[in-house]
Amino acid sequence: MSLTPLDIHNKEFTRGFRGYVEDEVNEFLDQVIKDYELVIREKKELEEKVRDLNSKLDHFSSIENTLNKSIVIAQEAAEDVKRNATQESKLILKEAEKNADRIINEALSKSRKVILEIEELKKQSKVFKTRFKMLIEAQLDLINSGDWEKLMEFEPEKPDTTFSTKEDMQLID
Repeated sequence: MSLTPLDIHNKEFTRGFRGYVEDEVNEFLDQVIKDYELVIREKKELEEKVRDLNSKLDHFSSIENTLNKSIVIAQEAAEDVKRNATQESKLILKEAEKNADRIINEALSKSRKVILEIEELKKQSKVFKTRFKMLIEAQLDLINSGDWEKLMEFEPEKPDTTFSTKEDMQLID
């Protein structure tokens, strides 16, 4: 059991023959009581301080643990975001490549159709040119034939302009 200032204050010593001077002992005991009370107060203050510091330490340890967990969660979330962004970019790239291939294939198909149409138009143009040339040559042959000259030399018979009767005139009208 620890000693208290009250224990020191209440302590009674037995008197012996030639003992100590009582006033000196009492003064010394009063000084011990004061110092002991001071030590006890300081001890209590320090114990309170230790409790406060331990409480703060616990609080800060809790904050540290929370921050560490938050950092780990943030890192995991960042990794997830990065992984998702990478996957999404790959998907977008694949989709873009598919679209590009489709557009290129459509363009090639259209260009082939246009080339075929051009070739068909060339063929039709040649056929038209040949037919037109043949028509013109046939017309030239007709013009160059002697039939035109015969036509130019042809003289129709002159009709009889004398009418004998009124009835003949009406027939002409």
